[in-house]
Amino acid sequence: MFDTWGMSLADVVERVDAQLGVAVGPVLSGLPGAAPTVRDRAEQTTLPVLSALAALFPGGVLRRGSTVAVSGSTALALTLLAAPSEAGAWCAVVGVPALGCRAATELGVRLDRLALIPSPGPRWAAAVAALFDGVDLVAVRPPGRVSSGESRRLMARARERGTTLVPIGPWDGADLRLSVSDPQWTGISPDGRGRLRARRLLVHANGRGAAARPRHTTLWLPAPQGGVTGAVDEPVQFPRLRSAAG
Repeated sequence: MFDTWGMSLADVVERVDAQLGVAVGPVLSGLPGAAPTVRDRAEQTTLPVLSALAALFPGGVLRRGSTVAVSGSTALALTLLAAPSEAGAWCAVVGVPALGCRAATELGVRLDRLALIPSPGPRWAAAVAALFDGVDLVAVRPPGRVSSGESRRLMARARERGTTLVPIGPWDGADLRLSVSDPQWTGISPDGRGRLRARRLLVHANGRGAAARPRHTTLWLPAPQGGVTGAVDEPVQFPRLRSAAG
């Protein structure tokens, strides 16, 4: 690990690139200035979440320094970046080379508040730890199984720096775990015409402490008109996709 106390986001990504040898691709057009330092973040204890996700989180907010593991849906992980980036927080996504900027934008993520490290290589954990000092929320997809020791070290550093860590996939000791079930795509008519337009799914949440009580909510992700919304019991304007068994 190396110290990046008080550095701006631009300084952090430059050091990650120089010292770790990973390909840092920051999406920082229109960079307005330095990102909040660790000292700044110490005065703020929470980050906002989209209203459609609020029921999954104690108090309806993301707690700074917490770890929220997301399984089964990269899109769901990205939605956690939407409200914070819109509110001015800096976010980063590590280890998701297939991430499309257009898809992130449609989910509500501000690209001018987002840094991308698509292929960090074997030193992905060091890259994530370095970003904690200049970024408010870091989403990461590890390249393989993460040991308990590695996960504990990263969670401890995230708590110390006041950064929310969002692992995509299994993660030992996470404060909150989100998973999805019962996905139902819509948009294809009974005669096979049309295109996939929206997906309705059930999101489950459970964790430790204040998050110990299991919660769930139903979402459109993506919604019929794009983005993410809470699902209602009204039928959408196009038929649901039928299974191959029909």
